[in-house]
Amino acid sequence: MSNSNIQTYNSAATTIKNAILSAQYEAAKGVNNIQLTLYYSIGRFISQNSRNGKWGTHAIATISQLLKKDMPGLRGYSASNLKLMRTFYEEWAELDPVLNSPVKTGELQKADNKGVINSPIQTDEFSPVKTDEIIDLLPFNFPAIDAFPANDFRSIGFTHHSEILAQCKDRKERMFYISVCAREHLTPDGIKNCIKQNLYSQKGQMPNNFLQRLPSSNLAKRAILAFKDQYMLDFINVEELGARDIEEVNETVVEQKIVDNIKKFVLKFGKDFLFVGNQYTITVAGHDHRIDLLFYNRDLNCLVAIELKTGAFKQIYLGELNGYLRLLDDYVRKPHENPSIGIVLCKSADKTYVEYMIQDYDKPMGVATYTTANDMPERFRNALPDIEELKKILTDDDERTK
Repeated sequence: MSNSNIQTYNSAATTIKNAILSAQYEAAKGVNNIQLTLYYSIGRFISQNSRNGKWGTHAIATISQLLKKDMPGLRGYSASNLKLMRTFYEEWAELDPVLNSPVKTGELQKADNKGVINSPIQTDEFSPVKTDEIIDLLPFNFPAIDAFPANDFRSIGFTHHSEILAQCKDRKERMFYISVCAREHLTPDGIKNCIKQNLYSQKGQMPNNFLQRLPSSNLAKRAILAFKDQYMLDFINVEELGARDIEEVNETVVEQKIVDNIKKFVLKFGKDFLFVGNQYTITVAGHDHRIDLLFYNRDLNCLVAIELKTGAFKQIYLGELNGYLRLLDDYVRKPHENPSIGIVLCKSADKTYVEYMIQDYDKPMGVATYTTANDMPERFRNALPDIEELKKILTDDDERTK
């Protein structure tokens, strides 16, 4: 190893050491975001020097050894962890608002060995920041891209982040697990288990607030898996109802069509749903409140209220449903049952808008959409047998194979 390389690596180790010391006091107080800021900053420093050929092949391992030598007892700065910090920076660098503007040189290298450290994210330009000012740079100033869960991001540890980055490549999937991890206070093994179970792909993508509003993470996960984001109600034919579009049909007519085909409807939702009734009435202080469709789910051990709408989602539907769920919990729910769940079932919905609006409601709710027979191309409609005919065909086949 040449003398110039040794000097470079010694300088890099010293720079990182000062950055560690600068953040150590706040990190010891449990300010998790300080640690993430530190790791992000170190990760960027390593990335910008190791990816462009400035450092040699064994640079990171050498720097790690020098850190251990200079700071006996230091944990978390092995070569593998330094590489994880680099990954942490590189995987989230696209969310750094300053990356779209010219980046001034120096950054962490400009630390003057007197406790000076650069923030990984600033809104103006990169310039040295004194140790006692580091807290003013927090929290991370990530922009709201695709509903980026900034608070959740800051509240989980680096080990959790590393596990999510290692197992998930899609940004939305990462953000989902970050939120699950933060809101359920999962251990690293806990989030690893969620990813192993593939909770993200199985959750149906239905906008909901189950993780925030149901009493346990286990119940919330089961609720997520119990519902889809869209249901095919192919037993509803708009033309037969004398309309050109579903929005022209009175909601009570659609509701009655569902009740008339309740067996088919339940099959669409799942085997654990039991039908309680339609226009289920709860009277409070002389005022009648009617729930369009009321079910009971055996697996979730709770009542499920469905508000049926023939048009696009509107925010007022959530307020209405939230009130119905309060009435169910106060006047109908049994002591051994879990909190009631509500679903707005409408013709269309903007998921991003729903996810934003549903946060402030205190009852567990979700918004799903449905399609009718008329939404299917005519050639497919004509080609498919009626569900009863299909059952008969399958039954006959079973008999013939016996």
